[in-house]
Amino acid sequence: MTEAPKRVRVTADLPTRRPATFTRGIALPGAPVDEADAVYARALMRSQLRLALGTVAGFVLVVVALTLAIALIPEIGQVLVWGLPLSWLLQAYAFYPIIVVFAVLYVRTAARNERRYRALRDRE
Repeated sequence: MTEAPKRVRVTADLPTRRPATFTRGIALPGAPVDEADAVYARALMRSQLRLALGTVAGFVLVVVALTLAIALIPEIGQVLVWGLPLSWLLQAYAFYPIIVVFAVLYVRTAARNERRYRALRDRE
């Protein structure tokens, strides 16, 4: 009886790897990373996150205040405009201008943050 051949593990040599620079998603792989750019980009991301959270918080606060005003002030429901109670019209149409105002404020402030970031980045 012949002996079963031994199993041999075949592996390829691993390619030599140079230490990768940690970029946190701000540069293409293999591109040179400037530490100042990384710091500015992180600051921009933090600024944009703060702006987004502040905008959402302000929007929710205003919407809750309007909803509470409609619910807690019964006289609003007794005022008729074009044959409809004012509370109905406020619920149907008052939120859209609020959304537009917050959206415009957010876009303008986000664009200003990005202009400041580009000014800092290009100054060096």
